[in-house]
Amino acid sequence: MDFIVPYNITVLVMGLSGLLIWLQLAVVDVAAIMAKHTPGYAIAEDHRSFLFRAHRAFANTNESIGVFILFALFSILSLASPEWLNGFALLYLSGRVAHMLFYYFGQKLLRSTGFAISYIALLGMFGTGLFAWLNVSS
Repeated sequence: MDFIVPYNITVLVMGLSGLLIWLQLAVVDVAAIMAKHTPGYAIAEDHRSFLFRAHRAFANTNESIGVFILFALFSILSLASPEWLNGFALLYLSGRVAHMLFYYFGQKLLRSTGFAISYIALLGMFGTGLFAWLNVSS
């Protein structure tokens, strides 16, 4: 397991990403209770509604977390540069936190910027892993 030590930041970001999802779920649940939303019914699509924005932030994180995990594992198992992978993992988490907060506060342009940061970070993670994989495979 010594090979994982250089990737300790990426592993930490995995755990913190899980915490972020848990936090987003808690916010959605509390918002639903406060809005007296009936469980099992669709949430009205209205960006003026905090419940809708919180639910979309949560759903968007859920949509990207699988890609993050796959790219992190691919890169770690390809023995990618820990510095690059750890940096992109931190950038991903920063983008997700920014996306969440700006979505909560209804800041559309900043929300999109946070999304773009996390999206670019995912591509960077894949590129880092692919570069390492191609070098190891040669």
